[in-house]
Amino acid sequence: MFPGREKAGRNGLEVETTSKWIEVRRKSVLPWYFAGLIWLVGAAVLPIYQLWALAVTAVLSVAGFVLARKVCPDTVTRKEVPFMTGKEDVDEMLNLIDAKKRELHALNVRIEDAPLSAAMDRMEKACEGILREVEQNPDKASQIRRFANYYLQDAVKILTLYAELEEKGVQGENAASVRAEVAQNAQTIATAFENQLDSLFAMDAMDISTDLEVLKGMLKGQGLVDR
Repeated sequence: MFPGREKAGRNGLEVETTSKWIEVRRKSVLPWYFAGLIWLVGAAVLPIYQLWALAVTAVLSVAGFVLARKVCPDTVTRKEVPFMTGKEDVDEMLNLIDAKKRELHALNVRIEDAPLSAAMDRMEKACEGILREVEQNPDKASQIRRFANYYLQDAVKILTLYAELEEKGVQGENAASVRAEVAQNAQTIATAFENQLDSLFAMDAMDISTDLEVLKGMLKGQGLVDR
């Protein structure tokens, strides 16, 4: 096992994880089949109802199983995963945000309105910052749960409707009203996304402020700065 690698069993499988990669090792079933075959042969050629025959068959079955395990290698599948924080629920939430961010980017490509596109650029950038910060600090995940489950998904849904109306060339008072309302509120939504990102650093800012006050007090106490 290499440094930084964790190993855990899941549903009878042996799962090894490394940074951004996961390896699922599945043990071969052939040794079990081989051991079972030995029992069938033993039952056919030996009086297995007698204790000595039962013991011989059992020993041969175990020996056959061990030999087959050495001959039949495990199968390993390896795939890259976007996030690996060590917390399954946090990884799922980050995957959701990342998927919606990709949808947001695709919508941004489809939408030609420059001011709206600029607002969507801000949304994407905020999402990227949120993903990076929570990936590095999984304990902050609880602060973005509502953002992931409601705000981001609603924003993508609204922008999808806007893009569809634009592409279909839908005219009329209702369609125009929807487009105008989305365009008008896009900057507000982008600001909300940025505020969500900023809120993740609130505790860090408090800690830094406290540390700075302590440092200044120590420096003043040593006469290294003016009081």
